[in-house]
Amino acid sequence: MADMQLLNRRPERVVVLALDGAYPFELGIPSRILGAADGHYEVLTCTVDGRPVRTSADFTVGVAHGPEVLETADTVVVTSMPPEYIPVGLPDEVSAALARIRPDARIVSICTAAFVLAEAGLLDGRRATTHWQVADHFRRRFPQVDLDPDVLFVDDGRVLTSAGAASGVDICLHIVRTDHGSELANSVARRCVVPPFRDGGQAQYIEQPVPVSGAASTAATRTWALERLDEPLTLSDLAGHARMSLRTFARRFNDEVGLSPGRWLIQQRVARARHLLESSDLPVDRIAAEVGFATGASLRQHLHAAIGVSPQAYRRTFQQAAR
Repeated sequence: MADMQLLNRRPERVVVLALDGAYPFELGIPSRILGAADGHYEVLTCTVDGRPVRTSADFTVGVAHGPEVLETADTVVVTSMPPEYIPVGLPDEVSAALARIRPDARIVSICTAAFVLAEAGLLDGRRATTHWQVADHFRRRFPQVDLDPDVLFVDDGRVLTSAGAASGVDICLHIVRTDHGSELANSVARRCVVPPFRDGGQAQYIEQPVPVSGAASTAATRTWALERLDEPLTLSDLAGHARMSLRTFARRFNDEVGLSPGRWLIQQRVARARHLLESSDLPVDRIAAEVGFATGASLRQHLHAAIGVSPQAYRRTFQQAAR
C-alpha cells in the first residue's frame, strides 16, 4: 500500500534559477543530487527571461523554462556567481522573477546567491551563511542578516543558505534527508559518489585539509571508531589507536576534519541514531546504547540540539511520510 501511495504522490517540483554569470558546477548540483532521489523530486531550470545565460566559464547555458515556472515550484534554488557578478540592488527582471515564488515555497541559495536573497529581503532577521571569502562584504551590506560564515549550510526553516561549491551538494543531501530520511540520502550519496553526511555546523574552511607529506593521518582511526560507536570511546582510545600523543592527535584530527574528536563522535552517533529511528522499531533507550550514548536522556538531548526535535517526534515524522 505504501508503494502505491508513493507512486501516486506528485514529486516535489524544484526550480533552479540560473542568473547571469552562474558557476556551471553549482548550477548542476540540484539536478544531479535531487534527480537521483528515486523520483521524489522533479528538477527544472529557468532564467529570468527564458533566454540563455552566460556562465562564469567560456560558454552559455540554454534552458527550457522562463520565470513563470517559479510560480509552480515547491522549492526554489538560486545558484551562485563570481563576486564581480553579484548585483548591487536587484535588477528589475530578477526582482520580478523572485516575486513569482509562492509564499509557502522553500528557498535555497548556494554560495554567493545569498546576496540575491538578502537584496530581496528574504534573509532579514534570519541566520544565514555564504562563502567565507565574501563574508565581510556581506556583513557590511546586510547588517540585518545574522551571518554565520563558519558553517557549511544553515537551515532556517523556509529559507536555507549554503557556502561555496561542494556545500551545495551538502545542502541538497540535507534536503533529501530532511524530507525522506537518511537511508534515501545515503543511497543518493552512494550513487553520486559523494560523502553522505557533512553536518551543516562543520567548519567551512579547514586550514590543513590534507596531512603534510610523511605525516600520519587520522582516517584509519575514524573508520575504526565508526565500527565501535556503541563503545565509550575516549580521546585516549582514539589517540592510542592512531599511535599519537593526545595533543598531536587532537590537532591533526581538527586539521583534517574541521571538528574536535569529541564533536565528530557526537555527530556520528546522532547520524546513526537518526537512521535507526527511521528504519527500526527499537526503543529509544536501546538505540541510545547501540550508538554509544549512555542513556536515552542523553540521546534526546543531543538529537534535540542537532535538529530540534525529540526521538519520538522524529520517528513519527518518518512513519507518517512512509504511509
